[in-house]
Amino acid sequence: MRLSITVLLLQVTLIFTSNADLPGTWELLVANAGIASMHTAVTRFNNVVLLDRTNIGPTKLLQAHCHNKNLKDRVLEHDCYAHSAVLDISTREVRPLTIVTDTWCSSGQFLPDGTLLQTGGDGLGIKKVRKFVPCDATSVCDWEELNDVELAHGRWYATNQILPDGSLIIVGGRAANSIEFIPSRKISVVDFLFLKDVEDTQMDNLYPYVHLLPNGHLFVFANNRAALYDYTNNVILKRYPILGGGPRNYPSAGSSVMLALRDGYSSVTIVVCGGAEYGAYIARSTDKPAHGSCGRIEAMKEGAVWEMEDMPFGRIMGDMVLLPTGDVLIINGAQAGTQGFEMASDPCLYPLLYRPDEPVGLRFMTLNPGSVPRMYHSTANLLPDGRILIAGSNPHYFYRFNGTEFPTELRIEAFSPEYLLAEKANIRPIILELPETISYGSGFDVVLTTELPVVGIIEVNIASAPFATHSFSQGQRLVKLAVSSAIPDGLGSYRIACIAPPDGRVAPPGYYMVFAVNTGVPSVAKWVKLSNL
Repeated sequence: MRLSITVLLLQVTLIFTSNADLPGTWELLVANAGIASMHTAVTRFNNVVLLDRTNIGPTKLLQAHCHNKNLKDRVLEHDCYAHSAVLDISTREVRPLTIVTDTWCSSGQFLPDGTLLQTGGDGLGIKKVRKFVPCDATSVCDWEELNDVELAHGRWYATNQILPDGSLIIVGGRAANSIEFIPSRKISVVDFLFLKDVEDTQMDNLYPYVHLLPNGHLFVFANNRAALYDYTNNVILKRYPILGGGPRNYPSAGSSVMLALRDGYSSVTIVVCGGAEYGAYIARSTDKPAHGSCGRIEAMKEGAVWEMEDMPFGRIMGDMVLLPTGDVLIINGAQAGTQGFEMASDPCLYPLLYRPDEPVGLRFMTLNPGSVPRMYHSTANLLPDGRILIAGSNPHYFYRFNGTEFPTELRIEAFSPEYLLAEKANIRPIILELPETISYGSGFDVVLTTELPVVGIIEVNIASAPFATHSFSQGQRLVKLAVSSAIPDGLGSYRIACIAPPDGRVAPPGYYMVFAVNTGVPSVAKWVKLSNL
């Protein structure tokens, strides 16, 4: 009861608070990207891959290669429109990319070498494997559709997760209650009966939330239930208590995040927030209020139970983005309806900051609202400079710009959390030296500088680059490294001794953004490759 009163007071306070008084700022990065990004990923070259579906009809971006119509993957007889692009953050220029088979509601993940591997979709793309090898602005790179490998099972609305050995697991999908691996293993497809058990009459087990725990097992959440899964032996080790508050996955999607791994990596916390009322999808209801509850659980603790709390707003289709500090930004989405075309209303323009170290009832802070509704098929991704890139929103089957309350959205924005305020620039670290490659369990130094003298411990945190789609960031991870005090290193610089993650269970191999965080203010990240040397 006390928690409900607290939430009500927060909502009432908002009515009487000027938006200018709320933390965070918004910036328009691109006025017209040409496509609405259904899937978004940030590469190690500080550019952003934007990806829609191919059977969308005309976009606002032309490409050099045209495709003739086929019955499953194209609408136009002669399609010369781009359905993917790459955005250069520094210049804000958008370059069209070529995608052939349909990527509608597909999945993806970065490989250890930095290649973006993209799987599944609809039509001719349902078993397709594609790769994008990113490059810098002086080179030209594009999608490659692989012909020598395909998925064993069609995957539409599946989730990908990189594993400790650098391979990928692909979990679920529509009519696919199974898993498979890339590279393929001895048994190409393994039934995963947990997904079948949690399926209901409107599905609600699609795009399952998959988190790799530091014990090497997977935490898999679908509908309103979760399991601890030993994927090596195809064994469910534990079923967690049911999370109250209705379904949480597609088409009723809330969102989920694994909080920052820290302090020896012996514990891990999973948070699941929001979701639609059961039946809203079946009824095609646009006005049923979204749920505002969140569940939080210690996934590696014996006898773990869900700790419940409420957001200031009900929200579906929100994105949960791990910030360099370990806080979580909840952004995008709607306050009523469900996922699907033309099936939501009342956009939730207010972002929230979730502060996991605060007590229950004090963890949520309401931030400065945006002005652009970000509904179905919108995304949010952390950038190396600490901003959050916001893209997409197309609640229509085709692109539609007129005669609708929520037109297809081609604008790309950036949201800057309070830690990027100009008055905090004098404590923002600047990383001067960092190895390009680090190996598991090894020690390495970070050299940095700040305008004001360092007081206290500077954190060194590494963040993965996830594949964001449908309100979940596949492969999202933040690891807080063990560090020493900052030792003066001459000419205003400081040297910090760091220890890399112990193994791939804590941080799978690949490229990570390295942030130095000084009293809650992060540096611009530098990229490092984590591997077994």
